[in-house]
Amino acid sequence: MESRVATVAIIVENMDSVEKLNAILHDYAAYMIGRMGIPYRQKNVNIISIAVDAPEDVISALAGKIGQLDGICVKTVFSNI
Repeated sequence: MESRVATVAIIVENMDSVEKLNAILHDYAAYMIGRMGIPYRQKNVNIISIAVDAPEDVISALAGKIGQLDGICVKTVFSNI
């Protein structure tokens, strides 16, 4: 299956969901190119950006699992390559 490069943007508003989020990200670690996390303490949120190289269905499954977590928003941007 052909892989695609994408960025997964995650906003964490509920810190109680962080453990579940990290477990999901660990399951998909083989597809990750890099990860950047920024704690924004003034607004009590964390901003996470993940670059991935994976088949489109794998990226969609990752985003879908993250999107089901309470207090976490996720959006995915795919490259045209």
